[in-house]
Amino acid sequence: MNIETATDVDRRAARPFSVERGVAAFAGAMVVLSVALTYWVHPWFVWLTVFIGVNLFQQAFTGFCPAAIVMRKAGLRSERELARGAAER
Repeated sequence: MNIETATDVDRRAARPFSVERGVAAFAGAMVVLSVALTYWVHPWFVWLTVFIGVNLFQQAFTGFCPAAIVMRKAGLRSERELARGAAER
């Protein structure tokens, strides 16, 4: 059984933001936004939630995610690149 110490948790929280974490954060924020729009603006905003879900589903199989492309151009690096950089130090 592997028990994490407070130092492990602090180290993980302090690591740089990766593309993978960025995509998950962006998708979560968009789902919350679309549910709020559905509730307070118009019921048809539920289709935005459906679009987000379909996009996440296809990304799991194809690896193609437009948000990840934008984040890479903004300078975020992948988990693998961050791990490789940490290993070199």
